Amino acid sequence: MSEVILTKDNFNKEVLESDIPVLVDFWASWCGPCKMISPVISEIAEEYAGKVKVGKINVDEQPDLSAQFNIVSIPTLLVFKNGRIANSSVGLIPKDAIVKLFD
Repeated sequence: MSEVILTKDNFNKEVLESDIPVLVDFWASWCGPCKMISPVISEIAEEYAGKVKVGKINVDEQPDLSAQFNIVSIPTLLVFKNGRIANSSVGLIPKDAIVKLFD
């Protein structure tokens, strides 16, 4: 299972109602650091499949979700547990730091 493309239509079901933690990556195609972190996010999605759900939100395509969570810089990673934000990080961080967000 790889990343889930999140939209305002599936966000509640995929993230807020999820019974496992959800790592949400806010990104854009023009963002250099986003391109650098993307393969790491994909690795995490594969390695933690079934334990953590990984979702991606393109800030250009989903401005409502970006505004809802006050996303001003990307990449921004939010970890949701039980429908609430449990942790967050802004900017390019190494894989072990991403894993620590939800472990």
